[in-house]
Formats: sequence, C-alpha cells, structure tokens
Amino acid sequence: MYEEPYRWVEAVGNRRQYLDEQFKQGSPVVALIYEGGILLTTVSKGTPKLYEIYDRLALGGMGHPTDLEKLRFSLLEMAHVEGFNRSPSDVTGSRLVKYGIAPIIKQAFEEVYKAPFIVRILVAELGVRPEKDVLLTINYDGTFEETTGCAVLAATPAAQTKMLSYLKEQMPATLSLEQAVDLALRVWAIGSLAHQQEETDQQAESDPSVGKASAVTAPVPSAEVLMAHVRGIAGGRTLECAVLERQAPGTSKYRSLKPSDLAQLLPKSFQSVVAN
Repeated sequence: MYEEPYRWVEAVGNRRQYLDEQFKQGSPVVALIYEGGILLTTVSKGTPKLYEIYDRLALGGMGHPTDLEKLRFSLLEMAHVEGFNRSPSDVTGSRLVKYGIAPIIKQAFEEVYKAPFIVRILVAELGVRPEKDVLLTINYDGTFEETTGCAVLAATPAAQTKMLSYLKEQMPATLSLEQAVDLALRVWAIGSLAHQQEETDQQAESDPSVGKASAVTAPVPSAEVLMAHVRGIAGGRTLECAVLERQAPGTSKYRSLKPSDLAQLLPKSFQSVVAN
C-alpha cells in the first residue's frame, strides 16, 4: 500500500524519459509575430505539421503524426462547438488550451497503464490588435505556457533555450514578412544544430575512445551558416510556412504559403528547395 505513490512517481519518471527519447528526430517549430500577423515555420518529412484550427487560430506540432492528428481533430471539434454554442469571438486559444486540450494530454500522461500522447503543440491566436496576439505551447505532460512575440518547439529543453536566446538577440521591434521568414528559418537551424550537437556529445561521452565532449560553449553560427544548414536539410524535406494575416479578407485569417510565395520571400539559393 505504501509503495503505490512511489511506484506511480517512478512510472511517471520512466514515461518522461521514454517521451524525451521519442522527440530526438523531431523537427523544431517556430512562431513569430510580424507586422502583418503571425508566422509559423517548420521543416517536415512529408506529413504536415502546420494547420488551421479556427478563423484566427493555427496549430504547429511535433511528435507522432497519429497523436498529432487526434489532438488536432479534438481542437477542431472544440473550436467549432464553442463557436456554434456561443459565438466565434468566444473561440480563443487560451480557452481551448487551458480547458480543453491540456487536461486531455495531462490525463493521458498520468494514466500510467495507458499510452501517452507523443506530442508537443504550439497554438497561435491572432488578436484583433497586435497586442492581443497570443502564442501557447503545450508539453506532452499537459503543462502549458502562454507568451507573446515568439514561441518555439524543440526536441530538448536545451535546444529550445538556445532558440529562444537567439530569437531575443536577433528579433527587431518590427518585422516584415520577408524578414520574419528569414529569422524563423535561422532560429529553426539553431534548434536543429543544437540537437545534432547534443547527440554528438552523448556519443562522445558513451564512447571511451572518443573522449569527453568539450565543455567550451560553441559560438553562435553566422546567418550564412544557418541558412546553408536549412538548405541542406530542406532539400530532402518540405519547407512549411503559414501565416495568420490580420488584414486578410473574410473571417478566416489562415494562409499556407505556397512555393510561389516562398520563392518571392527567400534568396535565390533557395529556389530549388521551395520548388520541391
């Protein structure tokens, strides 16, 4: 009887370790506020990671595609039921996350005899005014964070910290869409490279013949190096960008950027990448 609480805590710890391992191959997601709305960016292996949820709501995610689809449909249903029973203005990201999806993810995580959701989710909400824009991130255990300005999802907390640090250093007061796409891709590269470095360090620690990894903090790569990394990775994958546009006509503000749109926003060296 007295062992039960300890066994539950131990089981939850094992689930955290298991879930952290599942994100090692995940692609980061970046959300930025720009002068016209909100930009979401990632690089996927074919299965989309960016979606429209409601008129002013968008979703970005990383993790298992099936789990992401389940939660996406749950959010869609919650949003449309809320909009029908109340009004479209009552459908907010905060309500959907705090009273809808986060409790579902938390319950699945804590029920140790059932499978948890292998997901990390980012919900972007476009406000009527720029100061009302909201970005929410949800972890696999149901914990969530509400921020403004920018938000990221990454494979590890260390990679996420590096991405946010770079964002805060590089993000100007205002961004055009072209500048936002450029910055978002560089931030994505920071997360991708940080994860690669973590894997290299772990291999070095586990292999006595290699020796310990250097404790010296590596310098932040230049913009050219970061964009070259994006080109190298995106060549065999899909570059995904979507926006919530404040001045878009109609009630739906979501728009997925097509290759023709990206061709106008990215340097010529990316033409072969966006063409794919």
